[in-house]
Amino acid sequence: MTMNFDVVIIGGGLAGLTCGIALQEKGKKCVIINNGQAAIDFSSGSMDLLGQLPSGRKILSLEQNYTALYQQLPQHPYCLIGKEKTFAKAQQFEQLAASLNLDLVGSHLQNHLRITPLGGLRSTWLSPNSVPTVQGNEPFAYQKIAVLGIEGYHDFQPQLLADNLKQTPSFAHCELSTAYLHIPELDQLRDNAREFRSVNIAQLLEHKLAFADLVKEIQQASQGAEAIFLPACFGLDDQSFFNALKQAVGLAIFELPTLPPSLLGIRQHKQLRARFEQLGGLMLNGDKALKAKFDNGKVSHIYTQLHQQDPIVAEHFVLATGSYFSNGLVAEFEQIFEPIFHSDIIGCKTFDKTDRLSWTANRFSAPQPYQSAGVAINSRCQVQKEGEFVPNLYAIGNVLGGFNSLELGCGSGVAVVTALTVADEILKG
Repeated sequence: MTMNFDVVIIGGGLAGLTCGIALQEKGKKCVIINNGQAAIDFSSGSMDLLGQLPSGRKILSLEQNYTALYQQLPQHPYCLIGKEKTFAKAQQFEQLAASLNLDLVGSHLQNHLRITPLGGLRSTWLSPNSVPTVQGNEPFAYQKIAVLGIEGYHDFQPQLLADNLKQTPSFAHCELSTAYLHIPELDQLRDNAREFRSVNIAQLLEHKLAFADLVKEIQQASQGAEAIFLPACFGLDDQSFFNALKQAVGLAIFELPTLPPSLLGIRQHKQLRARFEQLGGLMLNGDKALKAKFDNGKVSHIYTQLHQQDPIVAEHFVLATGSYFSNGLVAEFEQIFEPIFHSDIIGCKTFDKTDRLSWTANRFSAPQPYQSAGVAINSRCQVQKEGEFVPNLYAIGNVLGGFNSLELGCGSGVAVVTALTVADEILKG
């Protein structure tokens, strides 16, 4: 028995869900083959469009630096897709995020700076409105700030954050104090450090909490501050618990991402998935795409771990499996490959897929050439296989090659821009 769809999307992360939502909204029947946790579950909750050029120069605006990017890295997905379409798709995602109530702030016209958990400033495109941000060198809006940790929770260090923040111009005028919340309801987690993580804390607080006691403890620990910084441990499914806490405390409260898994990324993932399913999309969770069958140069159907005898048939196929983290790419001693369609692999100038010594840089902290390896595409995001582009097979997000998303700070931007570009291509056809 075969299952028939308009579009099969392999990968249920930011790219796959964004593409699926855009297609379902236009009446296409989509299935997402979702193998497990996606990179978005481990992300800060902020989304990057482009943080720096390949030359290493930090930038505030992709629009003002697009020509430089094109000159330095013409195979970057933004350069393949084109300037006009890249910005149109970035703007389209901003509108989609607003319709999903993702509570994001920021603009594709100019990056802002978000506060990192270590007290640094990082350039980014979109951030949850619950996260403290500044624009350029403007001073932070509040002077007296209390940085509050949770007793026994080591993934967030208030003193380190406060000490580092004082070194940045935007916080030079601020008075920072630190303290710890005890929260008796968490005592059962403190006995096992491995379970004392943001997700476990959020689950306990949401379901077993004396809310009024928490509000009182935060108010007392704030010591007359105007603003409070907390670890992102409050509110599992969306921001409603955090918003309620902010309203009850009566002060400006901000949350900062902690070590992965990240509550801010998990919230976004849940909201995207909920919208896809509300629109009628089907999630095949815990399943894994194994191999595809080609007919006359096109993909005809795909076999998965749970459907090895019953293939999934569709008109279009979208590869959104991510990079090494989610096994969208596999690195063996002698080769780097994409395991489902065996697409052609490209990398940066110094990367040669046949020469293993070219995969790494001498300095451990330097950008590594293997991180730029990935699937080759054209301007329509069609996948290249054996030198030819497959008409009904597309690739989106971090499975793509020719750029290093970690070095350039563009992973989320590439994910949503390529996802919405492919949705357009499929709807045209």
